[in-house]
Amino acid sequence: MSNEEINDKAEETVETVNTAQHSELTEETPTKTTSAVEEPVAVAPKTTSKEAKSKSTANAAEEGFDWDADEGGFQTYSKAERQKLEEAYTKSFSPVEEKQVVKGRVVSVGEKDVVINIGFKSDGMVSRQEFRDMPDLKSGDEVEVFVDIAEDAMGQLVLSRRKALQETAWDKIVEAHDSDAVCTGYVRSRTKGGLVVDVFGIDTFLPGSQIDTKPVRDYDQYVGKNMDFKIVKINDVYKNVVVSHKALIEDDIEAQKSEILGRLEKGQVLEGVVKNMTSFGVFVDLGGIDGLLHITDISWGRINHPEEVLKLDDHINVVILDFDDQKKRISLGLKQLSSHPWDNLAADVAEGSKVSGKVVSVADYGAFIEIQPGIEGLVHVSEMSWSSHLRNPSEYLKVGDDVSAIVLALDRTEHKMSLGIKQLTADPWVSIEDKYPLNSKHSGVVKNLTSYGLFLELEEGIDGLVHVSDLSWNKKIKHPSEFTKKGEKLDVLVLEVDKENRRLSLGHKQLEENPWDTFETIFTIGSQHEGTLMNIGDKGANVQMQYGVEAFAPSRHLKREDNKSVKEDETLVFEVIEFSKDAKRIIVSHTNTWKAAEKARTEADDKKRDSARKNASKAVKKINQNAQATTLGELDALSELRAQFEKAENTTKKKEEAKVEKAAEAKTQETVETPAEKPAKKSKAADKGDDLKKITGVGPAFEKRLNALGIHTFADLIALTDDKIAELEQQDSMTSLEQWHSWMEEAKSFNS
Repeated sequence: MSNEEINDKAEETVETVNTAQHSELTEETPTKTTSAVEEPVAVAPKTTSKEAKSKSTANAAEEGFDWDADEGGFQTYSKAERQKLEEAYTKSFSPVEEKQVVKGRVVSVGEKDVVINIGFKSDGMVSRQEFRDMPDLKSGDEVEVFVDIAEDAMGQLVLSRRKALQETAWDKIVEAHDSDAVCTGYVRSRTKGGLVVDVFGIDTFLPGSQIDTKPVRDYDQYVGKNMDFKIVKINDVYKNVVVSHKALIEDDIEAQKSEILGRLEKGQVLEGVVKNMTSFGVFVDLGGIDGLLHITDISWGRINHPEEVLKLDDHINVVILDFDDQKKRISLGLKQLSSHPWDNLAADVAEGSKVSGKVVSVADYGAFIEIQPGIEGLVHVSEMSWSSHLRNPSEYLKVGDDVSAIVLALDRTEHKMSLGIKQLTADPWVSIEDKYPLNSKHSGVVKNLTSYGLFLELEEGIDGLVHVSDLSWNKKIKHPSEFTKKGEKLDVLVLEVDKENRRLSLGHKQLEENPWDTFETIFTIGSQHEGTLMNIGDKGANVQMQYGVEAFAPSRHLKREDNKSVKEDETLVFEVIEFSKDAKRIIVSHTNTWKAAEKARTEADDKKRDSARKNASKAVKKINQNAQATTLGELDALSELRAQFEKAENTTKKKEEAKVEKAAEAKTQETVETPAEKPAKKSKAADKGDDLKKITGVGPAFEKRLNALGIHTFADLIALTDDKIAELEQQDSMTSLEQWHSWMEEAKSFNS
């Protein structure tokens, strides 16, 4: 081998060694994580062949490899030795797979990060918050981490303990629940109804009732603390977990209960703390076990709520009244630690003695009065007042009232006392007849209203009934509330006294004279009066008449002449059709008022018609008798009489026309012969050579009078009807009915 070939091979060997050393240095040096920009790499100065050879030889000696020296003094690797070197270098690192849970060793623990070595070519860092459940973490501890990324863009190894816990957390949760194991968790925050606890990296729920055996008022005191829990409920579908700290305490308490119950005895006095308070009693903590102090065992006196005597967290001495080993229930007493108040009742308290006290309770049957702490007496409702109408004790007494009473009955053995209040005053009913004689006037206060009357208190213990019918002479009162109100004063007259049954009958209207005696002379049957309509109903309406009296008008008696409907508050004229003094009833009619006037007008017209008919008949007879011997003077008298008849005829005609118009408005149609028809008929009769003189045998003057009555031809006479003749009689009272019928027969004969 020539020297040039030896030098080329040496340089190639040195370059290979330098490349391998640089690669090893790069892989073993951990990448800095504090800077996002890589620092510039210093380039080694160019070395000579001899320097390279010496360095390569030194490095090879450190790695335990031998160099073969060639002719030029250089050592080189053989192909087999170079392969062996690469294998040894590769084996110096542990293989790492992403998305796997591996074990690592803590290199250092900082305030924010924890450095962990998993045997890879570089270490990884994990946030200190992910180890909050391990407050005592230190260098050298072995932990499990999750390899998220083996080497990111910055060349860093990304690890996570939280993800590692999540990979195995649910299995640990299920295992802890099944084995009833105790788990440590970190109270992360407060939520509605409880706390959020991190257990094995999973958020769980701690209800407020499961924090402690005692009621917890402040949840915030537990936030940020590590506590031991038991997993009491899990949901595999929704991955929900419920934990309890109370369960751990109860396990200890159960052991304490068994020990405490084994040492309990009835009558034993223990010290306890008021733990909870309800309306029916107090729960007292006896040092690991609770006992119930019922409200009736707190005080000898009557109390409405335990808070009147005790407060939460009070330290009190209680006595064991009873306990149940199986149910682990303990009944406690507080008042039993003091002597019974009845044992200290003064000897001068006896039947008939007077006592004073305060009303502590009011029931439907009476009231309880406490005359000494723990000593009460009952005042029955019947012993409160001499009045027999007192039904509700709350109307007479109220809680807190200071009252005096008389001891009616006393039983020291049974601890019972009956009291009476009305006995403090004399019985007013003993001299009731002297103080309230018949027909005497008095004033009282309305105490109660009923559907049949009102009760009036004349004095304490004396009240009477005023019936609803004895309130007013004029008004019809359905309920006393229409007349007066409770608490108002009312003047009355004593109507009846019943001493044995303690009853008084009173009247208010009797203070005034009975106006119906006067009404009987005013509202006579057939008399007419003005009245105002009130309360119109289906059956009729009430009518307010003069003097304040009310009458009733049936519906059929409310029809008006113009057929219009009546209205409330309308004033009309009414006729009295019924009057009853005893029943205090007046029936009136408005319809009768206008029907009576119409009837009177009709009767007057009938009388006038009859009178005119009689006068006309007399005159005709006189004319017929003197027709043959009529003188000139008689003709003048006849002319004057005829003028009077014509005047009467015109007046009657106008009345008839008005009556016809009125009948037309009432929908009564009457066929009237039109003026256009009359000339036609007259001309037709003229064609026949009709002559009234041939029929009647009278002169031209009388013919003219007949023409004025509408009689022009014999056909007019034949067409006359009874109704028409009746109308002609009103116009011409001198012609009788018989005369008209005679002329009609002559006309028919002439026509035939």
